Amino acid sequence: MFVDREAELDFLNSLLTRTHPSVAQMILLYGRRRVGKTLLARYWAETTRLPTIYFAAEQEPSGIQRRKLFAKMLGVQMTQAPTFEAWADLWSAFVPQLNTQRKILILDEVTHLAESDPAFLSALQHAWDQHLKQSKVIVILSGSHVHTMETLLAHGSPLFGRFTGQLHLEPLTFHNLRLFVPNWTADERVGLYAIVGGVPAYLEWINPQVSLSKNLRTVFLDKKSPFAGEPDTLLHDVLSEPRMHRGILQAIGLGAHTLDEISNGSLIGKTHLPAYLQRLQELRFVERRLPVTVPPARRIKSRQGRYHLADPFLRFYFRFIAPDRAEIGFDPDVAVSTIREHLRAFVGATAFEELCRTWVVHSSVAKRLPFQIQDVGSHWSRRVQVDVVGINWSKKEILAGECKWGTDAVAREVLQELHEIKLPHLMKDLPEEGAGWKAHTIAFSRAGFTPAAQEVAKANKTMLIDLTQLDRDLGKAR
Repeated sequence: MFVDREAELDFLNSLLTRTHPSVAQMILLYGRRRVGKTLLARYWAETTRLPTIYFAAEQEPSGIQRRKLFAKMLGVQMTQAPTFEAWADLWSAFVPQLNTQRKILILDEVTHLAESDPAFLSALQHAWDQHLKQSKVIVILSGSHVHTMETLLAHGSPLFGRFTGQLHLEPLTFHNLRLFVPNWTADERVGLYAIVGGVPAYLEWINPQVSLSKNLRTVFLDKKSPFAGEPDTLLHDVLSEPRMHRGILQAIGLGAHTLDEISNGSLIGKTHLPAYLQRLQELRFVERRLPVTVPPARRIKSRQGRYHLADPFLRFYFRFIAPDRAEIGFDPDVAVSTIREHLRAFVGATAFEELCRTWVVHSSVAKRLPFQIQDVGSHWSRRVQVDVVGINWSKKEILAGECKWGTDAVAREVLQELHEIKLPHLMKDLPEEGAGWKAHTIAFSRAGFTPAAQEVAKANKTMLIDLTQLDRDLGKAR
């Protein structure tokens, strides 16, 4: 299913009319596995009706890669294509085919080509500088190894300065889940978003005809499901030593967020742990978060960082499935029971809070808030933890918010605690203990607010956002 991607298609369509720096274009298209890069590139190429060469590289010797690619260029079987001793020879043979015709060349999983033969990049650079740049070809280099792909843009890369555009394909937004599970409630869609995020392939694996609860049993915990081997596929695809990294992901998934906690949970010494964490951050599996209230100038040296799993599916997997993986195949009903018992808290602390912060961002852009937000995140300290915080450093204004994913309407005590306890502690954690700062409050709730809570909110000018409004507003902001 091809969903959304209007902005990405607009960008790709703009390539057809560009004349600067040349008519020829070289584009970097990258993003995590399963995010839809191949589908986007091929769908767009088909809509242009231009002659298109699509080649998906595999992990195999470079000689075979060259022969397969040239077979695609000729439109023949691999056994009918010539062999080339070097990439430079292949590009020399390809150039005469271009003539004055507009063509699209898509090289998918391009990192496999560079890994098999490092000369691939320099040969492509030479071909671009000497021939391809003067043609009408559109070259798209696509890949799933996000950090490796980004290094192609760096100063030390042979292709530095040659790209005429880059497109980091992100997962779909929460609003797009409606298209995959049109009959699900907003509650179920938030739960699904907490488990798989907006990865198109994962969403296509879900059975929209049954509830989220039934999908947990029949899809996520089925040993024959695509989900069963996905974590190992993700790790082995990009890591030469997945066992150690897997231990770190498991520790974080079970609630370890500081270096001490992760070291104890993974049994990896603190001397070696930072290198592993750095690699996991480069792969976008892990992210280091800071309280949004830490001033920008202090963030590099701040020791308040906490490590979290950045990928929703890995968060879910290492929280609920990996710890009891051996037992799941024998008695998945036990796993389902455990998931159901703790899923509400998991969804509230992950997807719901993240969606609330997204709502703050979009509402700031739409000018629905008392001030313009510059940074959005959360806050924690020895004094207090606040779920959602929006801040404007130049105007010294702050928005403090509470998120509740319970099944009951939020009571007045929650808003009283936000205004009378949490907000004062938060202000003390600001520079100069909040002197000269102006504060605002907001509360998000899955199930709404009691009349008494609404009275407290009115008295304190606290904004109240329930799930219905959150869902509607995020849909408008897509």
